[in-house]
Amino acid sequence: MEWEGIKKEPLLIIGEGKLAYSVSVCFLQSGYPVTLCSENKDDAVENINIHFADLNENSFRRADWPVLEVTDTLDGKLHNKLVFVVTEEDVIKKRSLIRQLEKKLPLSSVIAINSESIPLSVLQEGCKCPDRVIGVNWTEPAHTTYFLEIISNSKSNTTLVDYIFRQAKMYWNKDPYIISHDLGIRAKMMAAMTREAFYLVENGFASMEDIDRACRNDPGYYLPFAGNFRYIDLMGGALGFSQVMKVLNPELSKSRKVPEFFTDFIQKGEQSMDNNKGIYEYNPGDMEKWKETFRKYSYQIQAIMDKYPFKYRETHSSE
Repeated sequence: MEWEGIKKEPLLIIGEGKLAYSVSVCFLQSGYPVTLCSENKDDAVENINIHFADLNENSFRRADWPVLEVTDTLDGKLHNKLVFVVTEEDVIKKRSLIRQLEKKLPLSSVIAINSESIPLSVLQEGCKCPDRVIGVNWTEPAHTTYFLEIISNSKSNTTLVDYIFRQAKMYWNKDPYIISHDLGIRAKMMAAMTREAFYLVENGFASMEDIDRACRNDPGYYLPFAGNFRYIDLMGGALGFSQVMKVLNPELSKSRKVPEFFTDFIQKGEQSMDNNKGIYEYNPGDMEKWKETFRKYSYQIQAIMDKYPFKYRETHSSE
């Protein structure tokens, strides 16, 4: 089959920011030549070089790093068989990029695009070949985490979806899963927990610091070892959890809006460590220390997870 022989063929990655950069490093680490198309070339090169230094420091050295090309334009025809798009959640921007790529790519190429809240079917609308547009979500840093969410639907070419799954598992150091219902599950689960956190803070049950302690010191402790359902088994079975959920379910937030305190925070522009005013207050220099610490942690937690591999029943479909 045509797709069986393309494991190390050059990949095209399009996107901005640290996630796109670490996705590039993920593929370089796996032996793929990469072209990264990013509006801020200098920022991309700087961040990727930092990741290379971390890889060397953590004994992930390669004597033969593949070729990396960083560009800010997509000129002429493209010949990549796999293209990964990593952009913000903007349906107009995503669809525009897909249209551009369709004009430049062979009909057999796969366009894999991230999407947390936009259904895959919406991104496929108007495409010449909607079956080759597939959802692929990452988490940052992509080169140290095992997460990969593959999204398909009734229009998807199942051969291509399965190919991405197998390549991710065999060569990209991922533990992937496939969702066959148009929209991923990771964002839904995270949104549910965040909605409840918003509710608890907004109504004075807990501070933001309390929320973070609760998340880090309980689920944060066991999740690198087991997911929610395995944890229920480890803690003694489903009956106790069922009894707790019967009581708590009516109390959980069902709010459909972002709380006022968080909206005010966004309107003030305090959205990032970059201005020393994220959700928490930061002093000058704290941002660099936190980023460096997080990079070190990502390798350390990966090493721990390697000692306790995910040995569940083998499956690669949500069906």
